[in-house]
Amino acid sequence: MNIFRSMNISASALTTQRFRMDIIGENLANQSTTRTENGGPYRRKYTVIQERSEPYLFSDVYKASRARLPVGNGVRAIRVGEDQSPFKVIYDPAHPDADEEGYVELPNVDVAREMVDMIDATRAYEANVTVINNYRSLAMKALEIGR
Repeated sequence: MNIFRSMNISASALTTQRFRMDIIGENLANQSTTRTENGGPYRRKYTVIQERSEPYLFSDVYKASRARLPVGNGVRAIRVGEDQSPFKVIYDPAHPDADEEGYVELPNVDVAREMVDMIDATRAYEANVTVINNYRSLAMKALEIGR
């Protein structure tokens, strides 16, 4: 596996984790939204992440299998799903979106869960930044050898 392919794998992870953080930020921003364009409260969104399935060159797969190395192409976000868990219900008859009994449906966004997901995405992002920085340092050291 060459150095640029390895950097591309980490770069794909950076892009994917950044997108995941954007979705988490959207969830946090809408934690109190009781009325959307579709009607009803905001539904929590989540990101589905998958390994990139770009075709491998046979020579790459063969070399990696002989050296017992993993072969990968990075990751990508394939879709954004909506959490179908039930909405939170509170009693607030003064709320403009309350039903005839005075109950209001609130989004199914749990702030603690979103913060844990945000920390997870941030740590994954930081780990991939570290990998890229290490590859950059390695390349600089290799160039210094040629002086």
